[in-house]
Amino acid sequence: MTNHYQKNVSLSEVHGSIDTTVRKGPWWKQLFVFFGPAYLVSVGYMDPGNWATDLAGGSRFGYSLIWVLLMSNFIAILLQNLAARLGIVRGRDLAQANREVYPAYINISLYVLAEIAIAACDLAEVLGMAIGLQLLTGLPLVYGVCLTVLDTFLLLFLQRMGMRKMEAFVVGLIAIVGGSFLIEILLAKPSLRDVASGFVPVLQGKEALYIAIGIIGATIMPHNLYLHSALVQTRKIKPDAEHVRRALKINFMDSAVALNLAFLVNAAILILAATVFFKSGNTQVASIREAHRLLPMLGTQLAPKLFAIALIAAGQSSTLTGTLAGQIVMEGYLQLRISPMLRRLMTRLLAIVPAVVVILLFGEDEVDNLLVLSQVFLSVQLGFAVIPLIHFVSDRASMGAFVIKPIIKILAWASAALLVYLNIKLVAEEASPFLASPGHLIWKVLLLIASLAGILLLAYTVVHPWLVRQAIRLAPQVHPQPDNLHDWTAPKFKHVAVALDFSEHDEKLLAYALGQGGKDSRYLLIHVVESASAKLLGKEAADFETRNDQERLDQYHHILIGKGFESHTALGFRHRSREIARIINEQGADMLVIGSHGHKGLKDFIYGETVNAVRHELKIPVLVVSL
Repeated sequence: MTNHYQKNVSLSEVHGSIDTTVRKGPWWKQLFVFFGPAYLVSVGYMDPGNWATDLAGGSRFGYSLIWVLLMSNFIAILLQNLAARLGIVRGRDLAQANREVYPAYINISLYVLAEIAIAACDLAEVLGMAIGLQLLTGLPLVYGVCLTVLDTFLLLFLQRMGMRKMEAFVVGLIAIVGGSFLIEILLAKPSLRDVASGFVPVLQGKEALYIAIGIIGATIMPHNLYLHSALVQTRKIKPDAEHVRRALKINFMDSAVALNLAFLVNAAILILAATVFFKSGNTQVASIREAHRLLPMLGTQLAPKLFAIALIAAGQSSTLTGTLAGQIVMEGYLQLRISPMLRRLMTRLLAIVPAVVVILLFGEDEVDNLLVLSQVFLSVQLGFAVIPLIHFVSDRASMGAFVIKPIIKILAWASAALLVYLNIKLVAEEASPFLASPGHLIWKVLLLIASLAGILLLAYTVVHPWLVRQAIRLAPQVHPQPDNLHDWTAPKFKHVAVALDFSEHDEKLLAYALGQGGKDSRYLLIHVVESASAKLLGKEAADFETRNDQERLDQYHHILIGKGFESHTALGFRHRSREIARIINEQGADMLVIGSHGHKGLKDFIYGETVNAVRHELKIPVLVVSL
């Protein structure tokens, strides 16, 4: 089983959980083992935040901005492959690499910005799903926003099922989005010649440039770089050059396929808007709900329903990956690991609260503006993720033979410069009307201070690795050096507890316990009664199962006494892990022997995780015997 508590690794619950070192079966099955991370990343490129810019571009300028989507896709493939390279070669996600290189005060700033980006992304998913539910069922938007908190439990369930099943679930949602828009395009019947003309680079004036900036800003998202650098580490790869090179090659294929599928979805949205709205003269369609209202122009009610279903699927898939990205940045920057449930609720509440406030105070008509604002926040953060990433994969001291080639470095820096410029321009365009309006002096000053601080921080992330002599320092020391390893005396346990489940495995557990303590130890035999009356009445229960369990414990006790061992018994009630920990703490045992049945996924969800729960309640050694 996977070690659920590895230290100093990214996504420790699933780190190295998928073995790629065993090369059995046909070649396509070996490739399939690697495929998955890029599909989780790709959902961020087709989330509800992209829909508004795609709809606006298609309705206002027809097919002429398809080339902008294609250019964004090329940049996305380049940057995501750099993130995957960092994770595969160095075994570090982007947050961990930043922590090792930049000073603490810079890392705190980068962490805060990353969290803002993730909250903004989650805000877009919340609004997208709520709008989708409203369009499909008529549910008021504020209720739909509140209902999205329920997907917290879906994420936790998928995490219990394992990484491969989570990837399969997300791929299924992507298939729903892609299939929906394929049907929409077949219904719209666009002219292939007109579509092909959209691949010729041309911008029809200042407004087209603004929409193009919005498309690029909404397409490439900073949290995806953190996410990809961690997800590739779910694959167990041999550290030798041959296997690393093979992993890089297959991950490039994975990224190319997944992100090109995302490009096709975005292109389909733009083409649909161009065919249905631009050609009919509805050139001002920029909101998701307005597009849904006009889709019956295709002559069928199936089109708006498919549109709403695709929107819900896009929002659900994106929110899963956004939570994983939040876990990555928190653990990487702060080395703080909290429960997935708490992490998910924190992320979701940060998105739900502003959405509910805006809807209640200003009405549902302001939701589209809030969606655009979330994309602006995402745009601001992009440079703070891209620039350090390029530094890390360009450093020969840490990347060795896998440092990126000069041509890739040039393309990466050119892409970063373009993205930073376009996003600064986008923010300036959004802020200029507010700065030109009368009043609000304090807010204007704060906005200017924040903008100046952001520019200075961005400049520092560029020059810091070049200013220091060693761009990538060695990883910080997590564990103390073994200076005194002279005393190798094996510990002697005087009071050994054994958790028994009254199965055919009891003999094995007792044998391990006796092997740890020997004749000089005292043995505490524990069993927890879980009958209905025992759960209700606790120690007051006197049902058949309680009496039978006590007799069984006494039987084991007399067998040990007959063999010359000292023992005593304790019966617990209701909750297994809590009772085992309570009895051990009260009886003062100095070691626990407990069995692990090795179930995971759905069985963990049903039966619970006794071993892990007990371990965290105790401060004594725990020997887990695989049964």
